[in-house]
Amino acid sequence: MNRLSEIFYKQDAVTVAEKLLGKILVRTFDDGTTLRYRITETEAYLGEEDEACHASKGKTERTKVMYSEGGKVYVYLIYGMYWLLNVVTGEENNPQAVLIRGIENIVGSGKVGRALQMNKSFYGEDLLTSTRIYIENAPETKKVTVAPRVGIDYASPEWRLKNWRFILESDSTKE
Repeated sequence: MNRLSEIFYKQDAVTVAEKLLGKILVRTFDDGTTLRYRITETEAYLGEEDEACHASKGKTERTKVMYSEGGKVYVYLIYGMYWLLNVVTGEENNPQAVLIRGIENIVGSGKVGRALQMNKSFYGEDLLTSTRIYIENAPETKKVTVAPRVGIDYASPEWRLKNWRFILESDSTKE
């Protein structure tokens, strides 16, 4: 097993969001089935100053895991039906996270959460030690598209228009 290290997750969210592309998300389900998915799309959320980040309102019961050091899972429910998977990054007390927006053959953060059977029990899960979910290393990606984040119309243009969404282009891990 080639699980990503603590050092990887301690980088800032923008760096991690791009570097996660092409890495392998491993999910072991309750029935013992283990599936591996290449990460194909991510979005970075960078601290309390980022108006699009949940931590922009400060530390709350919902966001407290974002204040942990990198390597934890942050999940939250939207529309009462989709648990979204985020990876906490950075140093302790500097809330940052990367939203997993796409994995192989699954596009959309809600669809990702549903396929991975995410739920509240994953909140705070440690990606360094979990047997249910973790991320493995993979070759560096070569072709990445950057774009503005989506679904954050409430943020000012300064934050809404940042090119902090990263998309893996097809065949980008091939030589």
